[in-house]
Amino acid sequence: MHNRAVRQPPRPEQRRPAVTVTEPRPTPLPAAAADTDAGGRKLRMALPPEFTSVAEERAHRKAKLAAAFRMFSKAGLDEGVAGHITVRDPEATDTFWVNPFGMHFSMIRSSDLVRVDHAGEVVEGDRAVNGAAVAIHCAVHAARPDVVAAAHAHGPYGKTLSSLDMTIEPLTQDACAFYDDVGVFDSYSGVVLDPEEGRRIGEALGAHKAVILRNHGMLTVGASVDSAAWWFLTLERTAQSQLMAYSAAAGLGTPPRRIGHEEATVTRGQVGYEFAGWFQFQPIWERISRDQPDLFD
Repeated sequence: MHNRAVRQPPRPEQRRPAVTVTEPRPTPLPAAAADTDAGGRKLRMALPPEFTSVAEERAHRKAKLAAAFRMFSKAGLDEGVAGHITVRDPEATDTFWVNPFGMHFSMIRSSDLVRVDHAGEVVEGDRAVNGAAVAIHCAVHAARPDVVAAAHAHGPYGKTLSSLDMTIEPLTQDACAFYDDVGVFDSYSGVVLDPEEGRRIGEALGAHKAVILRNHGMLTVGASVDSAAWWFLTLERTAQSQLMAYSAAAGLGTPPRRIGHEEATVTRGQVGYEFAGWFQFQPIWERISRDQPDLFD
């Protein structure tokens, strides 16, 4: 028997057309520019897995999602019952897996995840779902068929930056991953429960990997749980770094030194593409999956 989530997502006729994303040609990770050594030996490096069945891919996505929640908890990104990360089901692609409403991020296992369709119905699982997760993520997944996962949490630095009249600036190498790649939803009207507001958030996201939600926080997306979760973690840290830079600059009486447009664009091509985001998550995945094997339950 299906359970209805708290609020309904946009009706199909309300959704904007899908956005086609054209990414620049990826640049190899600088530390792995060569895949062989001087003797011609093949050097090992983590690569995205290949799957022999849909069931195997689904289990993998759910395990990565559970690990992402636990990583968010360790990073202090859990704020009561706020926050949600979703991953598209590999078979029923108009549905996604999400955390149960009110369950602490640090406790989430693969078996706890709930599957929701774009009509707002819980189609697998018996736990309630956050209405804001339905309103926001249904719209994002519907608008961006290239997106596999989306992450949103109320991190202290992201929500602080969202209250200021600024966006992410190219002040550091890490910040350049988001150079000209962050949208802004420049409105706030309360908790996002209205499907129309979710649609407008998807519109503000556009073809970017992240969007700042004014007076609220941030949201990131990716072609994997790995990249979406990593983009959120590093975006939160980038917001922290930017706020610290401006605070120090106020005392010095000089503005922070920005990286130039050309240099920031080059750096984004080196550190801001999909595989780079996926790869950055792998040490986190290895640590959490080793130390917390119950996430696979």
